[in-house]
Amino acid sequence: MTQTVDVDAFVRFEAAGWRRAGLGDAYHRFFGPITAWAVEPLLDAAAVGPGTRTLDVATGPGYVAGRAAARSADTIGVDIAPEMVAIAQRLWPDVAFRTADAHALPFDDQRFDAVVANFLVPHLGDHPRAASEFVRVLAPGGRLALSTWDHPERVALLGIVMEAVRLAGAQPPADLPAGPDFFRFADAAAFAALLRETGLAEVTVQRVGFTHRVKSAAELWDGVIDGSVRTAALVRGQPDDVQRQIRVAFDHLVARYRADDGLELPVSVKIAAGVRPT
Repeated sequence: MTQTVDVDAFVRFEAAGWRRAGLGDAYHRFFGPITAWAVEPLLDAAAVGPGTRTLDVATGPGYVAGRAAARSADTIGVDIAPEMVAIAQRLWPDVAFRTADAHALPFDDQRFDAVVANFLVPHLGDHPRAASEFVRVLAPGGRLALSTWDHPERVALLGIVMEAVRLAGAQPPADLPAGPDFFRFADAAAFAALLRETGLAEVTVQRVGFTHRVKSAAELWDGVIDGSVRTAALVRGQPDDVQRQIRVAFDHLVARYRADDGLELPVSVKIAAGVRPT
């Protein structure tokens, strides 16, 4: 049965989750090397270069903002979680960072030449509202570029956990607010429509694929559970016996990705970009 999405409840849940003590460091350790694969293609899609006034939304540990600054862009990074902002500021001390909600950005209209967000899309509660905010602060002729995960069967590190949950027959915990489909914008047509509906032109969607290696199934399991919000809540909110069934299914599914030195996991990312008409 499809659950009705309470946007405000889901936004509060995500915000509280990302503010959880220790999550930022866990995300940085595990997901950092993975999400970094999309940074340069994302910046290329937004045409970020010297002097480009660039806003990095949901900057997390600041990877995109840091690389934008390395391109000599005039860069600001924002994130809803103060812990993430603190990590980003530590890693990139010469870049400006501040806390902000993607659904209500604290910037004037037409402030930026480029707005980018790396893997924010799966965590938004209200995609049209956030996308409208991105375009509002974008100058005419400026570019918006967003990344998201591809379909779960093409993103083994997430798909395995989701399939294990399904095989165990686990249902969402009662206290987990229903949110938008995590992989909704893996569909290129839906992703392009999100940008076009804000009035952007020259919309494109590209796929970036790579292989990520981890040492063991335990490293993969701990990395995904400790470094996530919605997935962690889904798994940890199950009764103990169901959690054990999920882990058994996970260990069975992960075997297909074993290599001599650990696990080789295929990962696929979608990047959508568009231009605000002049």
